Amino acid sequence: MKKKNLVERLLVFFIGLTLLLSLVIFFSQNNHLLLNLTIVVFSVLGALEFRNLLARKNLVISAPEAAIIGAIGPVTWTLNVSFGSPRYILPAALTVGAIWLFVSRTFVSQEKLDSYINRIAAGFAVMIYPGLFMVWLIQMAVLPRAEMVILIFTLVVLLNDSVAWAAGMLFGKNNRGLVAASPGKSVAGFAGGIIISLLTGILATVFIPDAFTSTVMPSAPAGAILGLAAGSAATLGDLGESALKRSAGVKDSGILILGRGGALDSMDSIALAAPVYYLLYQALF
Repeated sequence: MKKKNLVERLLVFFIGLTLLLSLVIFFSQNNHLLLNLTIVVFSVLGALEFRNLLARKNLVISAPEAAIIGAIGPVTWTLNVSFGSPRYILPAALTVGAIWLFVSRTFVSQEKLDSYINRIAAGFAVMIYPGLFMVWLIQMAVLPRAEMVILIFTLVVLLNDSVAWAAGMLFGKNNRGLVAASPGKSVAGFAGGIIISLLTGILATVFIPDAFTSTVMPSAPAGAILGLAAGSAATLGDLGESALKRSAGVKDSGILILGRGGALDSMDSIALAAPVYYLLYQALF
């Protein structure tokens, strides 16, 4: 079984990484429109999976509503980034979504009114996660040398996950159970993931200086800070989603991706790392 899981994980990693990097490097038209649309699709799938997790705790919103509300962030920001729509389209759309959640069940029966607050809580949750987090990845498309910035972000996050898994398999036998949300994760795995993210940030300043020359400090330390912070956020994103699944009593958020589970299982690290990486990149470079 372990050998099968290893083969599946490696297969998905190399195929997924190749497809993602191809989108970033070769399809940059309209500020990476194709990548942005891919983010929209995965955000909708992630919102539907999150909706299913919430339903296990009686926080219920319909699937069509979850799909639409979960898409508000990435859809509206894709319109801004790729087609130049006004920047206020995002807060305006979020406001409309919030109004819908508040008023759409105002005149229902008493029986349905009893679960009104549960539905609003579920609605706001899927509006924020993962779609609103993924807006920050779409925003990277407007940066100078956006393809290189997104490329390094992708490597920081994916290498963090993969090296953490490999280090845990090789060296984590006797140092697991540090975090209750994911007791299978090891100290060795956490260390391996963070180290590779830090090194990726440093190497970016060496090999891509036109995109990673710091304006506030020597570039190598700036790259180290960027990689360390984004890698740490990626790890926390993975642990946060593990806590959601453990609370809901499920192993995977879905069955979309061979060897990995659902869309959320592949987006958890990306979602939390994206705002950290973008904001630090703007501050440091």
